Amino acid sequence: MTLSRRSTLALLGFALGKSARAASSSPIPVRSRVQPFKGSDVWKEIKLVESFDPARSAVLICDMWDDHWCSGASKRVGQLVTRMVPVLAAARDKKLLIVHAPSDVMDFYEAFPQRQFMKQFSDAKPEPGLTLLDPPLPIDDKKGGCDTGETTRKAWKRQHAGIPIEPNDVISDKGPEIYALLKLRGIDTIFIMGVHTNMCVLNRTFAIKQMTKWGIRCILVRDLTDAMYDPQASPFVSHEQGTELVIQHIEKYWCPTILSADFKAALSR
Repeated sequence: MTLSRRSTLALLGFALGKSARAASSSPIPVRSRVQPFKGSDVWKEIKLVESFDPARSAVLICDMWDDHWCSGASKRVGQLVTRMVPVLAAARDKKLLIVHAPSDVMDFYEAFPQRQFMKQFSDAKPEPGLTLLDPPLPIDDKKGGCDTGETTRKAWKRQHAGIPIEPNDVISDKGPEIYALLKLRGIDTIFIMGVHTNMCVLNRTFAIKQMTKWGIRCILVRDLTDAMYDPQASPFVSHEQGTELVIQHIEKYWCPTILSADFKAALSR
């Protein structure tokens, strides 16, 4: 990762200015998938308890926009917001870094100090990272995945107003910027929530695939996400089942998942 002298000094000032926090490990139940016999089509669900250190962890909120061209998606985002806010409050109580990553709307946040700070990372250039297999998704989203029939347009202007942005949070939709801050703060684990699981949550430059390639341990909060999937497309299951199939795909090939209630309970210890 290459940084200018100005950016390096700014980042060091931010990192060193934070009060030291004693490391504390919290147990957290996660779900994943294993293939007992390699090359077979059989995958088994497994549950295990992992530990995370709040001082070395962050929450990343992916593309929770104020509106969406698909009315079904927009409605479900609004429902997610009400469940997401108390989890974020619990994370802040434990001093986790909160990263707001609403893509394509950085102009709205230009004057926000949380965005201005992150612009100091703009010349960060991480290495490409690991080369990993990227199997195809189990659902067909080629037509956009809208289950309510609308056509594509840019409907979003900002992050959903129901998600508070606090002074110690940061705002960025650029992977290298976010990664630079994570590395400087010694953060090695990110809990990802938001939309859409089969698109942005996997594929943005700040999202699961790229962060995993950079060596960041990702955990998807599986009940605080949604897929862009139309039941009229393959594999012709309900929207909820389509989302679950994508979550299982992530558990197989990318990272484990957790329920928000378990995450919140771990934060409360």
